[in-house]
Amino acid sequence: MLSIIGILIVFGAVIGGYMMEHGKLLVLAQPAELIIIFGAAAGTVVTANPLSTLIRMGKAMLAVLSGSPYDKAFYTASIKMVYDLFSMARKAGTAKLEEDLDNPAKSDVFKKYPKFLKSHHALDFFCDTMRTAVSGGVEPMDIDTMMEVDMEAHHKEVHEPVAALSAMADSLPGLGIVAAVLGVVITMGALGGPKEEIGEKVAAALVGTFLGILLCYGVFGPIAWAMAKQNDDEAAYFVFLRAAAMAFIKGLSPMMAVEFARRAVPNSLRLSFKEMEATCRGGGTAAGAKEPAAKAA
Repeated sequence: MLSIIGILIVFGAVIGGYMMEHGKLLVLAQPAELIIIFGAAAGTVVTANPLSTLIRMGKAMLAVLSGSPYDKAFYTASIKMVYDLFSMARKAGTAKLEEDLDNPAKSDVFKKYPKFLKSHHALDFFCDTMRTAVSGGVEPMDIDTMMEVDMEAHHKEVHEPVAALSAMADSLPGLGIVAAVLGVVITMGALGGPKEEIGEKVAAALVGTFLGILLCYGVFGPIAWAMAKQNDDEAAYFVFLRAAAMAFIKGLSPMMAVEFARRAVPNSLRLSFKEMEATCRGGGTAAGAKEPAAKAA
């Protein structure tokens, strides 16, 4: 929602200032210039990127307009989910944990957290890691390295749409100049005609440059930055899941594993220790520093 408000502020300030100077709003309505600029920009993106990247770029742009899902409420629910899952594993054993990891949609624990189930990358990252740990025979340090490799690969993938949109935004001022040059060419052909007609053609040419710069720095550039910020938010959530998984794999109790995960939450979204304790089990002490490694592994 903030992204939409920001774009509206940009256009409101530019158009408002223009009209304060007694500019005619209809002069800025130049469909031909928009077709030249947007068409050429779309062509550059299609030329430089595979279809999969284009699809992910479109989805990421829509996600920016809907806002980041990684707020304090989401982290609070995730802390409770991790605690419930680890507590269930401690009581029911690794066989039950493995069953839930194999079928998260049917798990009594995961079903209570539909937002996490919809976060497919996070769900796969967490379940695959825990499944590897439950299967045994893999050292905790190797699992940690495995998660790091997974996170790096995912970060590279989600950065591709950002790079594609940033490249398109950077091309817009130049494409605006292309539209302006074409307008000048048309104007030169109209020399000798009425001054009003020549003035309109010059104005249309200048609008091309104006639109290219405005769309670059006022719309698509900021959207690309917002996409990068959402990727950073997702990466921070993966760090949270990584901390929780590693703490439990090393044999820490559910509460202490959750405490390790809580420390990985960004400060602006982090629960206090008391809030975490109340969320997980309604108070008490964080007892149980360690549990047998066999139960966690």
